[in-house]
Amino acid sequence: METKEEVKDTLENHECNCKKDENKTCECKDKSKKKDKHHEEIKKLKEELASKDKEISELNDKIRYHQAELINYRKRKEEEVTNRLKYANQDLISELILILDNFERAIRLDDNDLSDELSKFLKGFKMMYASFDDVLKKYGLEEIEAEHKEFDPNTMDALMTDNDKNFKDGEVLEVLLKGYRLKDRVIRPASVRVNKLEEENNDDKDNNEEGEDINE
Repeated sequence: METKEEVKDTLENHECNCKKDENKTCECKDKSKKKDKHHEEIKKLKEELASKDKEISELNDKIRYHQAELINYRKRKEEEVTNRLKYANQDLISELILILDNFERAIRLDDNDLSDELSKFLKGFKMMYASFDDVLKKYGLEEIEAEHKEFDPNTMDALMTDNDKNFKDGEVLEVLLKGYRLKDRVIRPASVRVNKLEEENNDDKDNNEEGEDINE
């Protein structure tokens, strides 16, 4: 029986049987080379697969991005079309408001004396004005209520100011020219005269301070 040292020496000095036959190709080395080549091919395929997966992922991200862009574009276009239809008559109604203003100026000439010629003449104007106003309202025209309301810079233009202690600061004292909305859009702000008490209060404060300086 071989000892452990003899077995170890035999393993270390072991040579494949292919070397015993000089005319025979070493199959052991060929198998080893084929195995290494096989591993290299698998590694290469895995790398190519990982690269393809990355490309597919990037392409999917691009597709999702462009789909989102397309959806947003459609929404914007739909909103534009909706607004265009909603306010399609804005330019025409803005012109018709000027005619409405002229009707109102004429009606204000009436002195409520129904016996004179002017009142009889303006009676027909009032009827036409009422009919004209009703037609515009059907198309979404709405007068902006301003008189004795708090001044709103979004719907009103302050052309004049006044100091009247009988009214609140910032209250609209008079409508100089009516303002209008078309549905929910302001197409002409109301021109108004606004009450301003702050200026007077500031003047009183300044006068009081001057008076204190004099007394000192």
